[in-house]
Amino acid sequence: MLRRVTWFIVVGSTSAGVHLLTVMGLVSQLGWHPLAANIVAWLIAFCISFMGHYHLSFPRSGAPLARAAARFLAISATGFAINEATYALLLHLAGTHWYAVILFFVLIGVAVMTWILSSRWAFRGTGPA
Repeated sequence: MLRRVTWFIVVGSTSAGVHLLTVMGLVSQLGWHPLAANIVAWLIAFCISFMGHYHLSFPRSGAPLARAAARFLAISATGFAINEATYALLLHLAGTHWYAVILFFVLIGVAVMTWILSSRWAFRGTGPA
């Protein structure tokens, strides 16, 4: 269990870091709006996150790749919808000047949900539900 949690934190931190840095780069270097940049960043981070979790966090789960990918996509897309809605609300309230700080905290909240659903559903093996 400790190994799984450690890898989950490493993979999740890596994908969240890529997510945050992608948004920051698109906003600061290309002038994108933070919400648009967040969509591209999520797509990139999803790929990193899934492959890392499938091979490192849950390598012995017994979950078939296609099933795990579909379930993880459902979790990630739900998390992203929550992420984007929360991010939009907080950007509206605080202003886009704080876009990176706001996104940092939103990503932490979504990570908790992702751990719970990934460990209990997406990467669950063929055992009982």
